[in-house]
Amino acid sequence: QVQLVESGGGSVQAGGSLRLSCAASGRTFKHYAMGWFRRSPGKEREFEGVIGGDNRKAYYREDVKGRFTISRDWANETVYLDINSLKPEDTAIYYCAVGPLPGRQEALFGYWGQGTQVTVAS
Repeated sequence: QVQLVESGGGSVQAGGSLRLSCAASGRTFKHYAMGWFRRSPGKEREFEGVIGGDNRKAYYREDVKGRFTISRDWANETVYLDINSLKPEDTAIYYCAVGPLPGRQEALFGYWGQGTQVTVAS
């Protein structure tokens, strides 16, 4: 049974940093892309970034470049999202997802985690 489990969410002050983790289990995803999405209050879920499986490159939504960093531990099937200089508008449920290609569309990702809540206080 495939599972993606996010962790690391919580309440933080604006300006702080946070590391989210997503551990995959049930099968290997070494050749798959692993991405991060978020759903802010009152908004649709949107793409934040993705890291490829084979090319190992990371791609980000333009607005978060420089503050969001995605990394990956291939041996442990875990992907990380480091967020710096947190802003109140980063408050959201953050989801990790796995798919065959490092794209931005949700439809490319067949496996999803349950999400982890991040709340940024001003």
